[in-house]
This record gives sequence, structure tokens and C-alpha cells, in this order.
Amino acid sequence: MAYGSPERLADVPAYYADIRGGRPIAPEHLDDLVARYRRLGVEEHNPLNAITEQTRAALERELGLPVFTGMKHWTPRISDGADAAIDSGADVVAGLVLAPHYSHLSIAGYRGQLEEALAGRAELRFVEEWHLHEPFIEWHASRLRGTRGHVVFTAHSLPARTLAGGDPYAQQLAETCAAIAQRAALSDWSFSYQSESPTGEPWLRPDILDHLSALHAQGIRDVLVCPVGFVSDHLEIRWDIDVEAQERAAELGMTLQRIEMPNADPEFVRALAELVSSALAAGVPS
Repeated sequence: MAYGSPERLADVPAYYADIRGGRPIAPEHLDDLVARYRRLGVEEHNPLNAITEQTRAALERELGLPVFTGMKHWTPRISDGADAAIDSGADVVAGLVLAPHYSHLSIAGYRGQLEEALAGRAELRFVEEWHLHEPFIEWHASRLRGTRGHVVFTAHSLPARTLAGGDPYAQQLAETCAAIAQRAALSDWSFSYQSESPTGEPWLRPDILDHLSALHAQGIRDVLVCPVGFVSDHLEIRWDIDVEAQERAAELGMTLQRIEMPNADPEFVRALAELVSSALAAGVPS
């Protein structure tokens, strides 16, 4: 399961409306989103969606089992994936979200949609989180070993109210970053959030753009971004890091690079396969 992305530029208004869930849409926010996708070359085909399909197909080959895609905010929907699994004859379904860190505002929503779609027609084995999954940690550490720049780990920000109820998201991110830094023998690293949405409420900070200014004030000039909260080259990477953060770094006279994303990398797909296999072998619902 994944968040979803519009297939073509004309789909962006409907996609944004789905995300907003009936809440009013500010025209300037919609125009900004359309402009971002246009700058990324999304007109009649979205190359970003191909990444999810490549990952799905690679995971299916690795597992030797049917793998279905379900999107939270676009097609195919999570319900479509559930129906396809049932139609294939499945009586046990493993649910895996392409996001390593648990939050009630994210992973719980995916699980709720999948449970509703399955409606008791199959037993669900759900992978709640995998923020310390050893192959996931090693995959990132192998991309960071020996770097001479300051490493900035990033993840999608969430409304600050998530912390009030004991949500584990921020703590899991801290644990992931510390584990990767230790594995890669990093001594110079920090963390920031990215991709805050304009909802009018406080979000988790610091934001990557402000964080770059703070690093510059400390004398840091070379930055390597590791978007540990993401696993593919979607809008939050291609725009928020490759465009906005890159432009801010240039304004500050800094050099900013980022690691390649896992996408359908064979090592990463094997890591996902381990998660699914463990869930299926558990013998009881998660």
C-alpha cells in the first residue's frame, strides 16, 4: 500500500480533493500543486507511479506469491487490491505499507481501510512498522558510509498534535536515524522534517528549509540528505528535496546532495520480502 499519485496532470484536482476529504480547497494551493507536477514532467503520464508498479512486480517475483497494489488516495484503491487478492483465492492477506514508521495518522489509516475492504473474507497479517528492520537499516548505512558531508535525515512532517496522544512516530524516527548512524559510523548528522502541508495548524519541526539555514550558521557547507521516512522518488523527494531544498542550499552557498531512494532496488525488495514472509509465517493475525 502507498499514498498514491495522480496519473496525469488533469487528475491533480480530483487527487487533491481526495486528500482533502471534502474540506475546502484554497485555489492557490491547488495551483501550486499543479505547477509542481508540471515542472516534474507530469502531463499525460506520471513516471512516479511506475516506481510503485516496479516495486510490486519485483516483490511478487521475490516472494513467488501474488502481490497487489492499493493506494490510499488514488487508483487502484486499497479496496481494489483487497478485492483482487480475494478473487485470486487468497484466504490470508499480508498488509504492507511502503512507509517504515508507525503513526495513528498514517499506518493506522491504511490498516483501517484494508480491514474494511477485506470485511472478514480473509485473515489479515499486517506489518505495523519496520523502522528497525535490519536489512532496511543496512541498506541506508551502506549508502552513507564514508561520506564527508553532514548527513541530514528527513521524514514527512505530521501535525504536532500527533505527539499529544503518545504517537510513536517521532520516537521511531529517532531510533531509525540513530541505528543507521551507528551502523554507518557517522559522527556528523542531524534530523529535520519536510513536506509540511498548509493546514493552518502547527506541524512537527524543524523543517528542512529552516534547518539548512541553521546548519549554514554553524559553518556547515556540504550536506547529504537521507530521506529515511520515504522509500521512493515521489513528489516529496523530487520536489521538496530536489527543487526546494536544493534552491535553499544554493541561496546559502551550500552544496546539497541526497542518496538514491530504495525504489525497486533488489536489496530493498529482499528486505520487503522478509517482512512479508515473517508476517505470513506468524500463524496468527498481527
